[in-house]
Amino acid sequence: MKRMIFAAAAFSIVTASSAFAATAYNSPGGDPVYAQCLATSLNRYAGGGEQSPVAGQTKVQAFCTCMWNETPDNFKGDLAKYSETQAGAAMNKKCEAHSGWEG
Repeated sequence: MKRMIFAAAAFSIVTASSAFAATAYNSPGGDPVYAQCLATSLNRYAGGGEQSPVAGQTKVQAFCTCMWNETPDNFKGDLAKYSETQAGAAMNKKCEAHSGWEG
């Protein structure tokens, strides 16, 4: 019984931590990789200028912030193009949901 209670408590903590992490991303500031994601995404996809579920961010800003945070620190490619690859598909799905830009 104690194991089941401990497992449930541990699961609750991990779930709450994961939910918080999904919405509390670090700001990319003026990072050129982030800026390139914004430019590419605004030119390639419709609706990026609309308000996202993230307070104070458009859909493209929320999407690119998510992509920027989810890739390794040494990532130097185009985040928007990477999101279209097989390797970036899961991250793309997560960031589309985060930004409300699912389509």
